[in-house]
Amino acid sequence: MILLAWWFLRHVEVEGPVIIWSKIMTNRRNPAPPAATLDINCDCKENVIDYLERAFPTQQMQVFVDDTGEERSMPMFDDEGRPVHNAEAIEKKQRLIEHLCALPPIKPALDGIIEHYGTEKVAEVTGRTKRLVTQGDGSQKLETRSARTNQSETDHFMDGRKNILVFSDAGGTGRSYHASLDADNRRQRVHFLLEPGWRADRAIQGLGRTHRTHQAETPLFRPVTTNCKGELRFTSTIARRLDSLGALTRGQRQTGGQNLFDPADNLESEYAKAALVTWFGLLAEGKLTSATLVDFQKRSGLKIASADGILEEDLPPIQRWLNRILALPIAMQNAIFDEFLALVEARISAARDAGTLDVGIETIQVESASVDEDIILRTDERTGATSHLLRIDLTTRYQPTTLERVLERREWSDGCILMRNTKSDKAALCEPSRHFMTEKGELIQRVILHRPLRREYHQLRDLEESAWVECAELRFAKLWLAEAEDSASRLHTETIHLATGLLLPIWSNLPRDYLEVNRIVDLEGRSWLGRIVYDTDVADVLKAFGVNSSVKLTDEAVVKALRENRSITIEQPFGAVLKRSRVAGDLRIEIAGVPADQIEWLKTIGCFTEIIAYRTRIFVPADNPEPVVRALLAPL
Repeated sequence: MILLAWWFLRHVEVEGPVIIWSKIMTNRRNPAPPAATLDINCDCKENVIDYLERAFPTQQMQVFVDDTGEERSMPMFDDEGRPVHNAEAIEKKQRLIEHLCALPPIKPALDGIIEHYGTEKVAEVTGRTKRLVTQGDGSQKLETRSARTNQSETDHFMDGRKNILVFSDAGGTGRSYHASLDADNRRQRVHFLLEPGWRADRAIQGLGRTHRTHQAETPLFRPVTTNCKGELRFTSTIARRLDSLGALTRGQRQTGGQNLFDPADNLESEYAKAALVTWFGLLAEGKLTSATLVDFQKRSGLKIASADGILEEDLPPIQRWLNRILALPIAMQNAIFDEFLALVEARISAARDAGTLDVGIETIQVESASVDEDIILRTDERTGATSHLLRIDLTTRYQPTTLERVLERREWSDGCILMRNTKSDKAALCEPSRHFMTEKGELIQRVILHRPLRREYHQLRDLEESAWVECAELRFAKLWLAEAEDSASRLHTETIHLATGLLLPIWSNLPRDYLEVNRIVDLEGRSWLGRIVYDTDVADVLKAFGVNSSVKLTDEAVVKALRENRSITIEQPFGAVLKRSRVAGDLRIEIAGVPADQIEWLKTIGCFTEIIAYRTRIFVPADNPEPVVRALLAPL
């Protein structure tokens, strides 16, 4: 640098080298120019563009007639053997590539969450050693992460300094993120299950990080999917494998999934398989709107029916059908799944109404429980194990849904309407539900009415003709709070019969119209596991085991059973069956097996008759069955 200055002193005037030397020294004191700004897109766009460059068809085709007289096409070449390309196709390819390159990158879920909420709010516990962070001014920064970073992020979440935690498989082992009583952050965790993959055991491992002992609040689990119905293929696999995992590890299917999924979410169940056969039949008959037989077979590559429209004997299994659906356009996927799920829902609802839906073990939480009577039904000759029928008095405190919860549901669920009943002046949230599809392909729209203590399913056409009307939010809130507060202040007492102990040898002797296994747990931690036997069936169960019974059928028990869609056999004044029957779309109470000479007497106590298909059928008024039931059960 000194030599450079001396050279300038010799060749220019005095002012020259002074200025240049000053600039040289100034440049030495200034910082180095900044490095190139990061501009990295972590997406797979280049793969799509490369595919379009190679595979987009641009070669001109020419039509010729083969030896059979049919027109066919073949690539066109010029006189020198070079391929001829279509200028219009080339232009379309370039426009498509230009459009795709102009689209913003699609970020992975993890990076999208961090960018949206910011690193100061999101704790990340993953196996990444580096991450690209977008800063407030839009610039990117590459951060290095170590093993200690995960521990620091966990501490920030548990201390409440960061309210959002994202963890992967790498962060799902050996750490606890629950609302621990020892942590500063004891707020309820809302756990979103995102991209669970195919491993049910890993899903359970991750869910167990936020649901542990010594916690202030139990978490809410939220499996997440998009509006692309094809993703149900993956949640279905998790649902099925969670059930299997629970059965293998604990002997209880409910233990695996913890009722996280609805039975309709398992698309590989017996209900789903039966629904798929019906869907194939409706497709072959042309009664579906989502696809035609020819188009579906061409798109999916599945052979459903012959050219004559007759279904194949060996139809594709449901796993293969689900996989092929993923290759269809999204709009077509959604339409097919809407029809298929409507068929599944129809079967599951019918099984639920009949009491034959197997949902594993259901836990009934009560305030207190006491055993009033213990009857031994059977003693195993080899082991001495016993089977019992217990009569248990239960005291339950109602847990109504809060107003905040139901309004929150209205916000994130589309199509919800606030309603009130003009007769009872009660409030309900009306939410669209999965529709039914009949065996003939008729779609029946349904809705759910969320009440403070229960949910009710209604057909949309029935709801429109009922006393439910739309309601303003202030009126709705007032009615909801009044019913919820009244319910929460009352205790409900009831007596049940529970078959418990060694159940397998006596399973076939228990009523077949209700197969659920229940666990009753009180606040003292005592529990009873078994099958509930309704009052209307107790006498028959005791009779089957040769136990003398003094249990008498009450009219209250019969009416309750009928309203729960269960059938009751009576022996007096004549042998008959009281059951629910659907006639012309209406659910009625019918007395089946009535002797012809008793019809006139039944009319005198309030029954009415109809001749249907040349057969006289006897019905009980559904809105007021008590007088008829009371007369039937009256002592002779």
